[in-house]
Amino acid sequence: MTSMLSSLLWTPDNSENTQIADFAAYLKDHTGFDWAGDYESLWTFSVDHAEDFWSYLWDWHGVIGDKGDVVLTDPDVMTGGQFFANGRINYAENMLADADGSVAIIAHCESDDPVKSRRQLTRADVKKQVMALAGWMKSKGVEPGDRVAAYTPNIPEAVITMLAAASIGAVFSSCSSDFGLGGVKDRFGQIQPKILMAADGYRYNGKSLDRMPIIRDLLDAVPSIEQVLIVPFLADEPMLDGIDQAVLWGDALRAEPIQDFTRMPFNHPLYILYSSGTTGAPKCITHGAGGTLIQHIKEHRLHCDTHRGDHVFYFTTCGWMMWNWLVSAMAVKAAIVLYEGNPFYPGPERLWEMVADEQIVMFGTSAKYIDAVRKSGYRPGEAVDLSLLKQICSTGSPLSSDGFAFIYDAIKSDLQLASISGGTDLISCFVLGCPVKPVYAGEIQARGLGMAVDVLGDDGQPIKGQQGELVCTKPFPSMPIGFWGDDDGSKYRAAYFEHFPGIWRHGDWATLTEHDGLIIHGRSDATLNPGGVRIGTAEIYRQVEAFDEIVEALVIGQSITEDGAVDVRVVLFVRLAAGAQLDDDLTTQIKQAIRQGATPRHVPAVVLAVDDIPRTRSGKITELAVRDVVEGRPIKNTEALANPEALDHFRNRPELQVS
Repeated sequence: MTSMLSSLLWTPDNSENTQIADFAAYLKDHTGFDWAGDYESLWTFSVDHAEDFWSYLWDWHGVIGDKGDVVLTDPDVMTGGQFFANGRINYAENMLADADGSVAIIAHCESDDPVKSRRQLTRADVKKQVMALAGWMKSKGVEPGDRVAAYTPNIPEAVITMLAAASIGAVFSSCSSDFGLGGVKDRFGQIQPKILMAADGYRYNGKSLDRMPIIRDLLDAVPSIEQVLIVPFLADEPMLDGIDQAVLWGDALRAEPIQDFTRMPFNHPLYILYSSGTTGAPKCITHGAGGTLIQHIKEHRLHCDTHRGDHVFYFTTCGWMMWNWLVSAMAVKAAIVLYEGNPFYPGPERLWEMVADEQIVMFGTSAKYIDAVRKSGYRPGEAVDLSLLKQICSTGSPLSSDGFAFIYDAIKSDLQLASISGGTDLISCFVLGCPVKPVYAGEIQARGLGMAVDVLGDDGQPIKGQQGELVCTKPFPSMPIGFWGDDDGSKYRAAYFEHFPGIWRHGDWATLTEHDGLIIHGRSDATLNPGGVRIGTAEIYRQVEAFDEIVEALVIGQSITEDGAVDVRVVLFVRLAAGAQLDDDLTTQIKQAIRQGATPRHVPAVVLAVDDIPRTRSGKITELAVRDVVEGRPIKNTEALANPEALDHFRNRPELQVS
């Protein structure tokens, strides 16, 4: 279990053939900026000359629309800076340009029926359905700014519904089908959608789960819904009894199609996404069409080096922003691959066989999934042909050094591993991969182009090689245009700009490395403070999850009082592999590994076994919810959790009783 942190794992060998190099040459022709091939100089140009960077990115890619005459207002004020304030675009128009016979969507799902388990649509197929569905929406009174909500599995109909809404200036919001009634109501109830698209159910782990009862209850809970578009996913003819406003998908597609896309202001709302909501009602984070589009173009083309015709995949649900990010690859004219179901059904080979069969170039997933594959014993590179796979993206939580090593050992030795981090708040990444930089174990390669990312100490000054707060100091196009219902912007400003006035504090505890890469140590609001020294949780996870006996772990700081003084002790919870026991010997080994691989301050005072660990519906473990349970505080919104019953394993543990 020796640490591989900072060891070199991959070096690019074709930097001059990347789209970054092509764009840098374009910049030279138009600005005189002479790129020497080092990424950091291009990054510096992009944040110091943001107006040139984003304006020429628009031109280089060929964004469809009108830029207007102002690239950036108030460039030095994050809460006032606005990109392309006079510009007009339509997101769907950019997604569906060149609607020819090339592949647009490949969709896989759990099914014993080979016809249903894989579907393929061309760009022409998608556009035809989008224009017809948009025509149906208009016939039902949907106007620019109205909300269209989707309660849906990750299927082509979700993409088509979103694009149809966007084509006429409506605002799209989605929840995955595994949300219960409370979770969907907490989200859609705030935004008052006019249209609800919903699948009759979904499949997971070989089981079919009917969602028609929840759909009926949701209509009572959200009275703004005027029409319900039902997608037959489980049954060819879903039972629509009691839903007077229901329309079947196929019937809606018979509507008179629209002929043109409605171009809206660059910052017109496109999406409403939601915070996890584990500490209260979810925040409704509203993102603009133009900022989302140009930011995703930058990430797909420059950071992922995605080309026309590439097949790209991200394992996600429609309740996670990585779905929105994946769909934008259509703007690059890549084919997006969707998967709906359990990624381990019937076994760990499921997604990797799909990667081989579909000739996927970029594979995206979570750090937890990589760790689960590693612990399963399955070695994808030895089992299937991954010769075309050139990049793996990982997000959701920090990828451990063991995860880095596993990918290069058991999956493929000559690919770019792009650990990425950002989130729902910016519908994109602050730090991510770079095809012209090396990969070091445990490190995220680079700060995003055009993103003035830094790490600040407690005094608000930049630091390097030390842990601090991850921040962004200048405006970027995909900043939220606000929170839905937050008319005076006070909640928005409080969420990001109060800790360091006027600077975006993201809530991640990070280190800027000597390679100008980033290490994410965990959420800063979950940072541990034993003895008053701040430490991140990721260092503990790196050591603990290297044990074969441990499937996953969760660590919190528990408040205690000793000799009249308030302090924090580190408490570690572990979910054990089948047949493993948390005896004194394993506990000692765990503590020794943490002491040697991290520091003595990281060593937990208490190590306890639990049967399950709670996580959000996007798969992130919920340290704060567990801390609240341990310390006797109520959890305000268990609907945000995929498995809220897991909290019971942490409640009233005698080992955690303190005076």
